[in-house]
Amino acid sequence: MIAYRSFLSVDLAWKFTKIHVVPKRTQHFQRCFSSCGFNYNSRTHIEGGLRVNMDRKKQKMVANTWIPVSTQSRSTEGDEKHDFGGQVQEIKCTVSSYESTVQKAVQVSEVIDLEGRATPSADDESLSAAQKHSVTVKAGASLMRFIRGKGGSTQRTIEEEMKVKLILPFSQNEDCLIIEGSSAESVARASDRVQTVIDETVKSRNLDYSHFVSLPLAIHPELVNKLINFQNSVLGITVVNEDENLECDSSGKTSDSEGEQNLSEPQIAVELKTEDSNDRVKMDKTNIPLVSYLPKVSKSSTSESKASKLLDLGIEKSIFIKPKTFHLTVLMLKLWNKDRIEAAAEVLRIVSPKVIDALENRPVSIRLKGLECMKGSPAKARVVYAPVEVIGGEDRLLRACQVITNAFIEAGLVLENDLNQKLKLHATIMNARHRKSKKGSKKADSFDARKIFGQYGSEDWGEYLICEAHLSQRFVFDDDGYYHCCASLPFPEEMQLD
Repeated sequence: MIAYRSFLSVDLAWKFTKIHVVPKRTQHFQRCFSSCGFNYNSRTHIEGGLRVNMDRKKQKMVANTWIPVSTQSRSTEGDEKHDFGGQVQEIKCTVSSYESTVQKAVQVSEVIDLEGRATPSADDESLSAAQKHSVTVKAGASLMRFIRGKGGSTQRTIEEEMKVKLILPFSQNEDCLIIEGSSAESVARASDRVQTVIDETVKSRNLDYSHFVSLPLAIHPELVNKLINFQNSVLGITVVNEDENLECDSSGKTSDSEGEQNLSEPQIAVELKTEDSNDRVKMDKTNIPLVSYLPKVSKSSTSESKASKLLDLGIEKSIFIKPKTFHLTVLMLKLWNKDRIEAAAEVLRIVSPKVIDALENRPVSIRLKGLECMKGSPAKARVVYAPVEVIGGEDRLLRACQVITNAFIEAGLVLENDLNQKLKLHATIMNARHRKSKKGSKKADSFDARKIFGQYGSEDWGEYLICEAHLSQRFVFDDDGYYHCCASLPFPEEMQLD
């Protein structure tokens, strides 16, 4: 006798196990399974899963395409068998009134209710989605916020006017968006509208520069230390405050702390006398000198006072360039998608031989000395930088930088508005655009640098070798603290002998 087994799993709040015994007559056995919506082959041993969906308003059943996975009978120890002179069929049922869970190897092909009416399945919905017209637009991760608009206004306008759906990526690293619509015409018009938004954005000042060609200077530790000391000096930050261990004497001069006082001298001007009779101590107060001390100024109050004065001048830590990112700027770029970034990296690789020729295959070093303002005056400074002087008075470095700039222009990676920007090598030290606390500040766009120029206007920052050029990404940093390097172009570091 062959035992046919099938498991029907349905989740309900309460569970039970039911043993259904089928008579020997095949016709009756087939009618029992036909009433459930599928056919049973008496010559095949079937193992699978069946899910019954219980809805509060309408009960639905998932009819599976049953696939034979075994054609041999088997017996399991410990299973209860009921033999009524016919074949045995055991069905385990677990019922749920909320939702169904199914674990099976076959895919649902149709959903029917108990009255036999067919309803759309997941495959039908996928088919319906496939019939929609759609197009993928490569915009750029940095442009998605402009396509979305403030509060989603631009996106809603396009969707309502064009009768389409814009699907923007969730990840900030994705460059593409999807446009879906009921007709090819509406999708095409929406795509043109999105492209118009992109073109207007890249030409405006709203889209900031994303990359730039830099000559790293932060690779020189001695220069980094000078910049740190400069910032600390301007901001009034000292590593060790020597005033903590100093006190003022009666003349107003500072004296050393207790540990360095002369211990041979009496510390207290009090004469003590004792009498043997009563062992009492008598104190002679007539010769005790009166000493007055100036009030000690609190360190915190001094720092707060200086910080307040600096804020009045528009000077705070955020406007200083981070020493580990110190560099010379060659060219600013707007690379808003991966294709443009890859193209820029390729330009830097291809132009390398021309740059080496411009440098005459010799190392080039610079000297940084003094301070200058990019625009305006020290009283209303926006950008303060250290001017660059090429050692030897040669213009090899300028020629090499111009070769790099021309290569990016020829590749179409420099926008029309930036074609007229003049090359001026400079090492920015302070920039008001980097200010973090702009709200409520009247000096957010400038700062008073007159005292800084008075103290550091002729500062000699030192001489340094230019080792390479980078395609640097703004706002992203590598482990060494410098801007993320997308590509690099090595400069000669040793004299090449013929």
